[in-house]
Amino acid sequence: MTLSMKMLRIFSAVFYALLALGSLAVLIGTGIFFYTVSDLPRVPEPLNRIIQTPPTEIYAATGERIMVLGQHASVPLNRVSPHFLKAVIATEDHRFQDHNGVDKLRTLKALWITLFKPGRIEGASTITQQLAKNLFFSFKRSYKRKFRELLVALQIENRFSKQEILEAYINQIAFGPKAYGIEQAAISFFNKSASQLTLAESALLAGLPKSPTRYNPYRHFERAKKRQRVVLLRMVTTGYISREWADRAFAQPLILVPSTTRDHSSSYYIDMVINRLEERYGPDIIYHGGLRVYTTLDPQLQSWATEAMTEGLVNLDRLMGINDPVSGVALKPDELPQGALVAVETSSGAIRALVGGRNYSRTAYNRAVHSHRQPGSGFKPFVYYTALEKLGLTPASVMVDKPVNIPVKGAPNWRPRNFGRRHQGPMILKKALMKSVNTIAAQLVARTGPEAVIETAHRCGIKSPLAPVYSVALGTSGVSPLEMASAYATFAAGGIHHDAFCIQRIENANGTVLEEHIAGGGKVLDAGIAYQIEDMMSGVIDSGSGAVIRRMGFTLPAAGKTGTTNRYKDAWFTGFTPTLSTSIWVGFDQEKGLRDKNGVGITGGRGAAPIWADFMLRAMEDEPPRVFAIPPEITFEDVDPITGRPTTAGKDVDHIRVSLLRDQRIDFDNNSPDDNDILLPESPGTRIIEEDLDHNN
Repeated sequence: MTLSMKMLRIFSAVFYALLALGSLAVLIGTGIFFYTVSDLPRVPEPLNRIIQTPPTEIYAATGERIMVLGQHASVPLNRVSPHFLKAVIATEDHRFQDHNGVDKLRTLKALWITLFKPGRIEGASTITQQLAKNLFFSFKRSYKRKFRELLVALQIENRFSKQEILEAYINQIAFGPKAYGIEQAAISFFNKSASQLTLAESALLAGLPKSPTRYNPYRHFERAKKRQRVVLLRMVTTGYISREWADRAFAQPLILVPSTTRDHSSSYYIDMVINRLEERYGPDIIYHGGLRVYTTLDPQLQSWATEAMTEGLVNLDRLMGINDPVSGVALKPDELPQGALVAVETSSGAIRALVGGRNYSRTAYNRAVHSHRQPGSGFKPFVYYTALEKLGLTPASVMVDKPVNIPVKGAPNWRPRNFGRRHQGPMILKKALMKSVNTIAAQLVARTGPEAVIETAHRCGIKSPLAPVYSVALGTSGVSPLEMASAYATFAAGGIHHDAFCIQRIENANGTVLEEHIAGGGKVLDAGIAYQIEDMMSGVIDSGSGAVIRRMGFTLPAAGKTGTTNRYKDAWFTGFTPTLSTSIWVGFDQEKGLRDKNGVGITGGRGAAPIWADFMLRAMEDEPPRVFAIPPEITFEDVDPITGRPTTAGKDVDHIRVSLLRDQRIDFDNNSPDDNDILLPESPGTRIIEEDLDHNN
C-alpha cells in the first residue's frame, strides 16, 4: 500500500469520526434545547398581566401583617412623561427600539467581562428580558434560567409592539417599598402624576430601580443625586438631551414630599428588614417574588419604644430650651437633636424593637443601624472584663484615681481626664466603674493593651472597626446602638453571644421555606467573669452614674452603663435585664454639643438614661422579677469601697458588695495603696507617669 493511500484512509477515518461527533453534538444540543423549552411559561395576553405577581408580605413575630410590598396601579404610556420614558430607556436599554429582545453586542461584552475579568459580572438584560423575569420565580441564578428568559423575551418581541412592552415594563418597576410602578413612584416621591414629571424628577426616578434601598433619596440623598447625574449623562450620550439640558436639570432643586406613607411606629424597623432582604435576594425577588417574611418585631414593644423616644426627645428639647420663646432658641426640624433605640432579646439576639430617629417622615436615616458614634464610657465594660480576664484582678482590687500621663510612641502623650476634673484617690474597681472614673480605665488599658480590649469587644458582637489606641478604653471609636445592645446582651446571657437578627423565616409564594434562623449562640466569655461585670454594672444603676433609673421607679434587677463623649456630642445609656438588652443614644446629627438652658453639658445619665427607664418600665410591666443567673463559682463579699478590705454590712458602715470567683483570694493586708502606688506592674514598653494632682490636664 502506498503512502498516499494510507494518508487517504487516515483522513477518511478522521473525517467520519468528526462527522459522527458533530452529529452527536447536534443531537445533544437539540435534546437540551427541547428539554429547556419544554416547560416554558406562557406569555399572558394582554402583556400587562405579566405584572400581576403576588405581593411580598412582612409579618411581625405575633403573626400580624405589618407591610405589603408589590401592590401597584397600571398607567398607559400616554399618561407618562416623555422625559421619564427617555430616561429609563437610556439607562436600562439604549438600543431598545433596534433589537428583537436580545442585545447581541451587549451580551457579547458581558460574556467577555464575566469570563476574562475575574470578580466582575456584567449585566446584559434588555428591557424585554427584565420583563420576562417576572415569569420565573426562581431564587437561583443559572444558565438554564437565563436561556429560558431569553427565549421568552423573543416570544414577547414577536407578539407585542415596543409600546406594549415598554408600558408593561414601567408599570412593574420597583422604586421603593410603596412605590411600585411609575405612577405610584411619582405620587410617593413628588406628589404628582407620572405625566407631570420634570426632566430632573424623571432622571432621579429612572436611577432608583437598580437598587431602591441604596439610592433611596430620603436616606441617601447625595448618593441618589450622583445616580441622577449618571442617568442624565446617559441621556446625553444617547442623544435624547443636550449637555446644557442635563446640567440645568441636575442643578434644579428636588422637592420631595414627606415620607408619610409609612410613618408609623415600625417604619425604621421595616426599612432595616427591606434593606437586608435586598442585600440577600435583590430587588427583583423582593418586589416580584411574592415572599412571606416573618420578622422578630414585637409590635407592642415597638409602639412603646417609639413613644418613649418621642417623649424623651421632647423632654430633651425642653431641657435645652429648644423652640422656647423665653430662651430665644428656635431650631429647624433638621437641626433638632436626634435619638435611637434598640431592644434585643438576650437569650436569642432577636431584635424586638428599633427606633432610628425622631420622626421617620422627616428623616428616614436609620441611626440605630447606620450611625456609628463614639460610645464614651459605655465602652468601659469591655475594658474591665479584659482586665479581670488578663490581669487576674477582681472587682475588689484597688486602683488610685489620679492624673495619669501615658506615653504614646510617635504621638503626644495621652492624658485622660475625669468628668469634673476631680480625683478621689484609692477605690475598688467596682466603684470605679460605678462612678465612671476615666483615669482608672486608662490605667487598665495601659496594662492590657488596646488590642486585648478590642478583641473582647469583638467577641461580644461589636463589628465596627476599632482603632488600636489607648483612648479606645474611653469609647473613641464609633459603634452603632444595635451593636451596643447586642454586645451588652452577651454579659446578660452569661458570656453567650447571639448575633442580632430581625428575620426569623422567609417563605416563597408556594410556602417553601427559603431560609430560617436557627437560634444558637456561642460561648465567648467566661461565665464567672461575665457575671462579675454584670454585677459591677448593676451598681451603676443602683448608686452610680445611672441612678436616675431607680429614681424613675424601675425596680427590677438590671445592669447598665452611661456614656458621654467630649464636648457632650453623644449621650448614651445601654442596659439590660435578664431578658432584654436596650441601648439608647441621643445627640445631634451635626455632632454639636448637648447643653441645657444654663449651658451645662448633658450627660448620658441626663439625656439617655431617662428614655431607657421610660421604655423599660413599660416593656417589663408584666414581667416577674427575674434575677441574673449566678454561676456556681461565684461568692459574695462586702468590702470597703476605698481599701477593698472585708467589712460587716450595716447601715452605718460604708461598704460595697462585690462578686468573687471561689478560687480568687485577695491579700487584704496589701490592698491599701499609698498615693504613689497604682497597683499595676509595668508591662514591657508601657509606663504610667504620675502627675501632680493640681496639674491642669
